Amino acid sequence: MQGRTGQKIAECALMLFAGLVMAIFAGCGSRTMRVSLPLDSPERFSQSGAQEMPDEWWTAFGDTALDRLVGQALQSNFSLESAWQRFREAQAIADREAAGLFPNIASFFDGEVRRPEFRNTQQFQLGLTADYELDLWGRIRASIDAEQFRASATLADYLAAALSLSAEIVRTWYRVIEARNQLWLVEQQIETNEKVLQSLKTRFGSGQIRGVDILRQQELLEATREQKIVAESRIAVVQHQLAVLLGRSPWEEIDSARVRLPQLPLLPETGVPMELVRRRPDVQSAFRELKAADSDLAAAISNQYPRLTLSASVSTYSENASNLFEEWARSFTGSLLAPLFYGGRLSAEVDRTEAVKNQLLYEYGQTILTAFQEVEDALILEQKQVERIRSLEQQLGFARQTYEQLRIEYFNGFADYLDVLTALTDQQQLQRDVLAAHLTLLEYRIALYRALAGGIETGRDVERN
Repeated sequence: MQGRTGQKIAECALMLFAGLVMAIFAGCGSRTMRVSLPLDSPERFSQSGAQEMPDEWWTAFGDTALDRLVGQALQSNFSLESAWQRFREAQAIADREAAGLFPNIASFFDGEVRRPEFRNTQQFQLGLTADYELDLWGRIRASIDAEQFRASATLADYLAAALSLSAEIVRTWYRVIEARNQLWLVEQQIETNEKVLQSLKTRFGSGQIRGVDILRQQELLEATREQKIVAESRIAVVQHQLAVLLGRSPWEEIDSARVRLPQLPLLPETGVPMELVRRRPDVQSAFRELKAADSDLAAAISNQYPRLTLSASVSTYSENASNLFEEWARSFTGSLLAPLFYGGRLSAEVDRTEAVKNQLLYEYGQTILTAFQEVEDALILEQKQVERIRSLEQQLGFARQTYEQLRIEYFNGFADYLDVLTALTDQQQLQRDVLAAHLTLLEYRIALYRALAGGIETGRDVERN
């Protein structure tokens, strides 16, 4: 009886000691500097429209077929699925680290039966053990925070991948349409060049033109046919790209109901630059990686301080299986591990994690600057592309007038056919350039939408931290 009383007194004393240590060190965990924006943000962007940009930004083009394809790609693209699995991996690591806040409990059983020559012997032992490290300095909590921030950053990476995928789908979709339009245009130019060649052959028979003019026109006709080959190969390639983006086989053709490139939607409202910082998933990923590094630094600092671990066990032992549960033994221990000399390894780890944090701070600032640059680049490129298209269309108008006038002069004997051929070549090239310029204008708008957009809904059930 006295033995049991003494054991209880020892257990109470040990628990009192643990509570006293926790009371002394509570709130004394390591602290790191607060993470803040590493640069000044401008008040506004250089341009802004009045049109509110929808979260699903591609719907601004008013193309239902495109909307359906983007929705399918967000569910079936393999690269996006891989990014989602990386998020699940990071989430599992965070859950694994969170287990450090709870005690480790294990059961054990030992049994031995010996059969020597004269008598049998048996030994059985059964019990439970528990170990728990008190998080005096916040080391465990800091490690958990670091992995949770990394999981949140990986989620932001997934959303950034979804945003990039949507932009690539829209861009490739309109490249398919533009490539088909180029093919139709080239086929019309081939028809025009064949008519001109036939007209030249007719006049050559009456002795009105030279044979070299026919050869020059035949050369232009073959060059236009070459353009058709290029257009056909381009259609096939971009269709392959679109199919793969959708998670399909490259030879699966994607039907397009739209036959022309759409008109450019109204300029969206660009908003305040600081809103962009809070909205863009790549910027949020960089910020959360920085916060994770800050928590790593806190954990490294805490790792230099003593650790207090409590252990408890209860077990029963018997030399006969029928008497195994009759008597029990209990133990409760505590151990304090204080690092004294590690050859500078712990302080070096603090220096390393601090350097990593500073590195990520600068990368975070660079990510913000890049986000601002992408918006400004898209704005100025779109503005200048509109001016370029206007100039190309004026050049095309002059080229048409020049060709018609030279053609009349040539058939009246007042101009050389080389001038006519040059004018026709310039006109047809400008027609192709204008069509390609409209595609480039759409791509600049897509880049602007992507630069301004935040995370998009992918149909995944995720918790946004």
